[in-house]
Amino acid sequence: MMMRALALAERGLYTATPNPRVGCVLAKDGAVVGEGWHEKTGGPHAEANALAAAGAKAKGATAYVTLEPCNHQGRTPPCAQALVAAGVARVVAAMLDPNTPAGGGGRTLASAGIRFEHGLMEAESRELNIGFVSRVTRGRPWVRMKIAATLDGRTALADGRSQWITGAEARRDGHRWRARACAILTGIGTVKADDPRLTVREVETPRQPLRVVVDSRLETPAAAKVLEGGNALVFSSIPGKLRGAENVVLANPRGKVDLPKMLEELARRGINELHVEAGFKLNGSLVGEGCVDEFLLYLNPSFLGDESQGMLALSGISSLDKRIKTRIASLERIGGDIRILART
Repeated sequence: MMMRALALAERGLYTATPNPRVGCVLAKDGAVVGEGWHEKTGGPHAEANALAAAGAKAKGATAYVTLEPCNHQGRTPPCAQALVAAGVARVVAAMLDPNTPAGGGGRTLASAGIRFEHGLMEAESRELNIGFVSRVTRGRPWVRMKIAATLDGRTALADGRSQWITGAEARRDGHRWRARACAILTGIGTVKADDPRLTVREVETPRQPLRVVVDSRLETPAAAKVLEGGNALVFSSIPGKLRGAENVVLANPRGKVDLPKMLEELARRGINELHVEAGFKLNGSLVGEGCVDEFLLYLNPSFLGDESQGMLALSGISSLDKRIKTRIASLERIGGDIRILART
């Protein structure tokens, strides 16, 4: 039943942001009597949809929900109270709600005489909502850096040309990761070299992520594709205006964009998952300032040589003990390429 609830929650993978992805199954006597998931912010929560589907059959049922039912009045009524009113006998949550204002639903259920349990498939639920958990507990998004490279770690020719190092299947897979993100980030170097759109095109999605550019000196061309449509945010170190984008000034003492504070600002705007597709200089700065949680690496079985560009511009590593260490979370073959998900 919880596996089914998690599968339902995943249906909101591209749309639930900034809310968590949640699924709910109502079961009685071993049979499902109602189910639902949270599709988008402002819409009914998973529990409300499951209760509506079950109707009177919800009385005496067990609710399997991937996140502790909310306990506060937001855009929608509290789900804990809705479960109490429906006469549900037992609630099993995969994980407790890390969002303090909405938490405590389990206590409300227990005080109403409903059996409340949690911890069933908690790791899977947490993984599905890794960005939401990061935002509400750390005050920053979960930052995923996507890099396409050759086997010798090269991402572009010396002049910056990089289209295309990996195959069509890997590029399509990369767009799936774009689609689940709340925002896609790049740097002014990539804007000048590639003029990217930073949009999801290879997979169907009803929502386009926010486009974010790190541009210290506000050099983004007025005709840059990343500014088209107005869904763009530029972080710089100087005041100024750009057509189709909001300029947020966040300067550090070196006159560059303060990257950690940028993450805090993005979290304040409801960004759960930040997907980075940038050049080796910004990649190196983000890693060097401790801003990256995860690397999404696509490796193509080819070589470009030393004169081409690398993955990261890192300095100050004088010994192997100081190298940036990661652990491999997954490794898969995508078409003719290899995809590695590695975490810090």
